[in-house]
Amino acid sequence: MSAPAASPTASPSTWKTAALRLAGWATAAAVLLGVLALYLRPGFLVMLSDMIWACFGG
Repeated sequence: MSAPAASPTASPSTWKTAALRLAGWATAAAVLLGVLALYLRPGFLVMLSDMIWACFGG
């Protein structure tokens, strides 16, 4: 009889890849929430529209 095969374990590189992917998703979510928070402020929207009008409105 042969010895039982060792159970596969996650290597450190697998954990590092998963952690980087999770950090990327968390960063993207934080940026999107920050942008949403800015759009909920009417003063910011007025300022942004004035800046866009000044650049491209002529």
